[in-house]
Amino acid sequence: MQKPISITAISSISPLGTSLQETWTGYQNNHHGLVPKPLSDTPVYVAEIPEEARQQIEYLRQYDHKYKALDDTVLFAIFASRQAVKEAGWTALDHFGINIGSSRGATGLFESYHENFLKKNRAKTLSSPTTTLGNISSWVAHDLQTQGPEVSHSITCSTALHAVLNGIAWINSGMCKSFLVGGSEAPLTPFTVAQMQALKIYSKEKGEYPCRALDLAKKQNTMVLGEGASMACLEAGVKDNALAIIKGYGYATEILEHNISISSDAQCFQRSMTMALGNLQPDDVDAIVMHAPGTVKGDLSEYNAIKAVFGNKIPGLTTNKWKIGHSFGASGLLSLEMAVLMLSHQQFIHVPFYAQETPKHLKYILVNAVGFGGNAVSILISK
Repeated sequence: MQKPISITAISSISPLGTSLQETWTGYQNNHHGLVPKPLSDTPVYVAEIPEEARQQIEYLRQYDHKYKALDDTVLFAIFASRQAVKEAGWTALDHFGINIGSSRGATGLFESYHENFLKKNRAKTLSSPTTTLGNISSWVAHDLQTQGPEVSHSITCSTALHAVLNGIAWINSGMCKSFLVGGSEAPLTPFTVAQMQALKIYSKEKGEYPCRALDLAKKQNTMVLGEGASMACLEAGVKDNALAIIKGYGYATEILEHNISISSDAQCFQRSMTMALGNLQPDDVDAIVMHAPGTVKGDLSEYNAIKAVFGNKIPGLTTNKWKIGHSFGASGLLSLEMAVLMLSHQQFIHVPFYAQETPKHLKYILVNAVGFGGNAVSILISK
């Protein structure tokens, strides 16, 4: 086991809402938040934040005149970060660090700026500073007025869990006592959807559940994009106010065969999960929140990796992407939030079309994320 790290707060803005209570309520049913939207030649399913949440983001946009030019990824991050820091009881005087990433970044603004450039052959003044990679963490630091270190990165769909790893590393090094970590994504744009369609992984499913994440018998890819952000406050040791304790963490990268390859048994996940378990026996893990993007190969390869590590006693398996879509760089933290909520309420959340026994108790939950290129991260949490 590695040194324990406390999660003293976690927050999000997602298709389920803007509070932990709203989010937990949303997990209590078999309804999804995927709706058709005209982003391509034919409407495609996406998962948007609710209208009330959108109004709160627009209110935030008017909060400061400098915020009017910011991309939704930044505003989502500011919104969720404010909530997390408030719940943790942190102030700017605590000098906490910040590490927030995104897979696609300011894709909405970038597409708009590029379209304008093609028409007028010149770029708008703020096109560069509002679309740079460091844009999210720097604006969150500005909004929270913290003087601690701030880091940005993009490691595709494992971005948010890599932020967790970075926060742990800073804390364990003694360079910072606490870290705000997370991911933010606003990918519901025509070009982003077109990219996923070009890879032939976007859902064309017409049934009750457009995204069939964790349906291991599906014959076609069913990934659906979602938007949102999620943040967690990390502190060293075991704190009295901890929502959950990070007991282990693992990471691994596979050798690429092509740009989006992953082995049939996800060797990167096998290594990351084994590393996260440390000295803990596989049988002690009660549940796994899978990455499970809803693609045929992605879901099955992760399942095969789980079988390789856990043998015949497979933990309860779940995912939230059938309900809230795949939010790329933010997805890992939204999965971690789901795991924390399951621990807190001692209730396992099933996927409606995946039959399995309900875990008898929830003490240890593993959370997985992986990005294009086989960048896998596994986080083990306990109460």
